Amino acid sequence: MKNIVILISGRGSNMEAIVRACAAERWPARVAAVVSNRPDAPGLAFAAAQGIATAVLEHGGFAEREAFDAALADLVDSFSPDLVVLAGFMRVLTTGFVERYAGRMLNVHPSLLPSFPGLRTHERALEAGVALHGATVHFVTAQLDHGPIVVQGAMPVRPGDDPAALARRLLAVEHVIYPRAVRWFVEGRLALSGLRVVVTPPEPQWYFSDTNEAAA
Repeated sequence: MKNIVILISGRGSNMEAIVRACAAERWPARVAAVVSNRPDAPGLAFAAAQGIATAVLEHGGFAEREAFDAALADLVDSFSPDLVVLAGFMRVLTTGFVERYAGRMLNVHPSLLPSFPGLRTHERALEAGVALHGATVHFVTAQLDHGPIVVQGAMPVRPGDDPAALARRLLAVEHVIYPRAVRWFVEGRLALSGLRVVVTPPEPQWYFSDTNEAAA
């Protein structure tokens, strides 16, 4: 039974999707804890209602990023994580923290990486005139929004879409691909071949949401 620790800063809708999928699909794992850097994060209430341990470590109490990350790592390690999942955790993590969990920390980014790393992904996608927009689950490395790609999900950009509409519809895609990636990890099915992530036995490492699904 593997332990998953999920880091959030807000609602944690991807955390909710992972918790629900873990229970419904009977993964060989449990969400051992949900940790937030904000005491008012709504996702903490959801996790507590599911009987999941919660913890808060406010970054404002630390003068340096490195000190916060060191304390965060100690807190995360107290739950014996096999996998650390970033689910809307609004902090740029230091190299030391990332290296501590190398090969066992996942993130979801709201673009089809390597396109549009960083912020304002929906605005930038619209400005670029792309026909498809999407999300990427990847292993976390020291380089922001890079790292081996586990799975990607895409959806069409509709005429008249604005950034808010894209963000809303893309969440439905993230809620499919992120639990899928986490399940593969806890089942021991992910391996690196160079920079490529291989799933064994094979499953599609992509998901396409058609127009109706994307509206969910």
